[in-house]
Amino acid sequence: MFDTAPSGADWKPDLELIRAAAVVAGETALGYFRKSPDVRWKNEGRSPVSEADLAANDVLKTRLLAARPGYGWLSEETDDDSSRLTRETVFVVDPIDGTRAFIAGKELWCVSVAVVHRGKPVAGVLYAPALDELFEAVAGGSALKNGTAISVREAKAGETLHLAAAEDTVGKLPAVYRNTVTRVPHVPSLAYRLAMVADGRIDGTLVKKNSHDWDLAAADLILARAGGALVDLDEQPLSYNRSSVVHGVLCAAAKPLLPGLIAASRSMEPH
Repeated sequence: MFDTAPSGADWKPDLELIRAAAVVAGETALGYFRKSPDVRWKNEGRSPVSEADLAANDVLKTRLLAARPGYGWLSEETDDDSSRLTRETVFVVDPIDGTRAFIAGKELWCVSVAVVHRGKPVAGVLYAPALDELFEAVAGGSALKNGTAISVREAKAGETLHLAAAEDTVGKLPAVYRNTVTRVPHVPSLAYRLAMVADGRIDGTLVKKNSHDWDLAAADLILARAGGALVDLDEQPLSYNRSSVVHGVLCAAAKPLLPGLIAASRSMEPH
């Protein structure tokens, strides 16, 4: 089906579209923030969803599909529709990444919106309204934070690496690698954690299995355009809009740091 994708490699109009939509969705969610929104549980009680998630999702779906009716749609808060697999270009959305933090009144949550074309993100936006931060990138362009270019940190040999990962995961890393690492306290939004790698606040992160396309797609592009990469343990980049939207163990870091991080992840010592 013709999906009205931009001609050539110019995805800037799509970036402008998703940026504007993400800001409206973020402001919509902010209207519920710290006001005890209604919450229900999904996935057999493992995952919360608030009325703010659903309101932000409605804003995004209405605005984005009105502008690009031929694009597919994949969102954490919309029942999956296999028709997306027939579209070359798809919106991949998490209306609130970090819902638990949002419900708890913590500021580390964001709206995540990506345009994925033929399995690869080509435009991505993360908007954290409670922090007044907006990250964005487009294929072939720079990664930006509030309009200013960002890049991963270039760690020097022998420097301690700041790694975001679960405490039990860091504890299982080989001792020789673990001794070079300082664990970053828990960051409740996976997308925002990847943005922290992109802007150089941390050096890398380990992602446990079972993350989803909507957690990753926008941040993946932002990190890549900032000089980093998000890969699986076979050192392969991710592909999106497949029949399964679930991913295995992943590593994200500046490119020079990835081989060591991947090797350490592969050879975790049993506990």
